[in-house]
Amino acid sequence: MASVYVGMTVDILHHGHINIIEQARKYGDVTIGLLSDAAVADHKRLPYLTYEQRKQIVSNIRGVVNVVPQEEWDYAPNLLKYKPDIMVHGDDWLEGPLVPYRDRARAALAEYGGHLIEIPYTRGVSSNEMLGQIQALGTTPDIRRRTLKRLLTVKPISRFIEAHNPISALIAEHATAQRNGKSCQFDGFWSSSLTDSTARGKPDIEAVEINSRLSNINDIFDVTTKPLIMDADTGGKLEHFELNVRSMERLGISATIIEDKIGLKKNSLFGNEVPQLQDEIEPFCEKIMAGRAARVSDDFMVIARIESLILDKGMADAVKRAQAYVGAGVDGVMIHSRQKSPDEVFEFAKIFKSEFPTTPLVCVPTSYNMVTEEELALRGFNLVIYANHMMRAAYPAMQNAAIEILKNGRTAEIESSLMSINDVLELIPGTK
Repeated sequence: MASVYVGMTVDILHHGHINIIEQARKYGDVTIGLLSDAAVADHKRLPYLTYEQRKQIVSNIRGVVNVVPQEEWDYAPNLLKYKPDIMVHGDDWLEGPLVPYRDRARAALAEYGGHLIEIPYTRGVSSNEMLGQIQALGTTPDIRRRTLKRLLTVKPISRFIEAHNPISALIAEHATAQRNGKSCQFDGFWSSSLTDSTARGKPDIEAVEINSRLSNINDIFDVTTKPLIMDADTGGKLEHFELNVRSMERLGISATIIEDKIGLKKNSLFGNEVPQLQDEIEPFCEKIMAGRAARVSDDFMVIARIESLILDKGMADAVKRAQAYVGAGVDGVMIHSRQKSPDEVFEFAKIFKSEFPTTPLVCVPTSYNMVTEEELALRGFNLVIYANHMMRAAYPAMQNAAIEILKNGRTAEIESSLMSINDVLELIPGTK
């Protein structure tokens, strides 16, 4: 029997998958190249099911003789590794963004004498549409909570963006763009104390109490499916932090980030322009350990934010604190900087990753905004947070709209810059 190779994701098994396997069986023994979580997440959102779960499903489909991991979106490496006699693929890649992958697959097959057979794509079925239906149904707190750890395991770097209300979260959930031949999207949300306060017209001094912020996150969770990290400022009193960890975990939040400062909270980007006090290492370690002990599941992460560079305490202090916090069991470290250049966070990353290569490292490049995600990943960062950009984009637009209406006594001048009512109706599920 000839060997036949078929590449698949199979996060949502449907009759299109069965059809292509049935067609492939006609030519020989079928091997499924099952895309790994990392390969899928590099091009679209992380699969709902893990690789092992998807493998179990595919292995039990009639006609499948073998299942092997496909570690890249590109088929060529596996074709050259396994050298199947035939590769079977749907004809949906004859045009569009998949054409380069078709070309590379054909070149790989030609290299050793393999053949490509393309069959008509099953009409009336779309994994993306089915995924949309699943998103409309929602998710569970457990599934949402554990997604962050899965992302950190499979992606070189994950990208989270601030969402201060459900509409900003909906926009972030569905935003996609093509970059370097890949479809990019945000992996999750950041609940920022700054933007939560600003949305309520209050100063960023921990004036918005935790239950109000959790209520807002619950509203976000009502209409989205991606994971969320919560900015918990200093974490408050140790005893309060323990209780808040339980509340965050129960809601389905994936992680909280607490900063090693004490006293009345001031925004870090002020640096030493305003009075700010850094906590001592020992009590902050106690807070980390108390938070981790309070959680029910290891899926919930407690991440420490180091303010040494913000407060001009120097690199040695930042590294000393990182060592202590990792020793206390923290699930990740965020290094913060208000410099326009990323040099000091790169220096910290080099030192930190040489000692703690598996501990997740987080950055918020608000000030050093010229650095790219690819550069951050190469330096060892695992998570980048765009911490306030949805709010900063929305409020100038609203202010401009209000002023233009006052100036012109009508809205005609601004209509071209506004979202149409039809687009609004499309954005909100169930409106029509």
